[in-house]
Amino acid sequence: MSSALKPSALHGFAKSSAYDQHRPSYPVKSVQELLKQCRVAGVQGAKVLDLAAGTGKLTELLAARGEGYEIVAVEPHQGMTEVLEAKGLKGVKVEDGDAESLPFEDESIDAIIAAQAFHWFATHSTLKSLHRVLRPHGALGLIWNIEHYNEARSHVAATSWEAKLHNLIWSFEDNEPRFRHEKWRTVFDEQIKTTPLSLLVAADPLFALPLGEEREEWVVQLTKDKVWERFATLSQIAGLEGKELEKTRKVFDDAINAPDVEVNEKGEVAVHGTTYVVWTTKVPADGRPDLTGVERPGA
Repeated sequence: MSSALKPSALHGFAKSSAYDQHRPSYPVKSVQELLKQCRVAGVQGAKVLDLAAGTGKLTELLAARGEGYEIVAVEPHQGMTEVLEAKGLKGVKVEDGDAESLPFEDESIDAIIAAQAFHWFATHSTLKSLHRVLRPHGALGLIWNIEHYNEARSHVAATSWEAKLHNLIWSFEDNEPRFRHEKWRTVFDEQIKTTPLSLLVAADPLFALPLGEEREEWVVQLTKDKVWERFATLSQIAGLEGKELEKTRKVFDDAINAPDVEVNEKGEVAVHGTTYVVWTTKVPADGRPDLTGVERPGA
């Protein structure tokens, strides 16, 4: 269902095999935390929706676990779906679909997880769709791997070359919502509105607030060519061609080959990043979220 995708995503993720090869997997600790907070860690046969599953970077980890999850991987990008299906993952059913029109019955899913994707479809219509298919005890989990060069504008990168690439990334603005813009958070906050006359106006929230969140910092050593291959999978870079691509590659090369860049004995540089895990629970019809077994911030 590629027609459901924004043109920037359709074009930016056209090189699906390269995406699968060069994008990182997710840390074991972060995945365990995600599943724990989504209430499916250790739950045999839980039905898990891997939303916008892409090429299956997270799907692989879910399928390899001992719980024997019933996994439905929904992905609208045909190229990514082909890569995912070719993996032949046990217990995984791949479906064409998008977040706002999920092909599932009401209250049929134990947990919904979106890896590296929620920012693309963070709308109230999406929340309504997710709320509909989640069971009353269900939870929504989000996870992202974010390198320092792809962070929010205010982020301070660990090294000068990563800071230069961070500036480069922010020079590409196409008005599409990405993780670094942090607009995806507002769809949850807007469930509850304030007015000058009232502290809170009931807005029938669909998911509990505040969002739970954990972060895991990491460092990986990569050759400069491997860093470029990973960098080039970002949708705004992957879609570049001709002179724009050449110009971008030159900025990249100048940054990573600067005299102050530390290189180990294998010719590798340290790439810094963070894995973000975010979760919330479905608010049932009676308006009272079930927080049993779910840790909230500050708890």
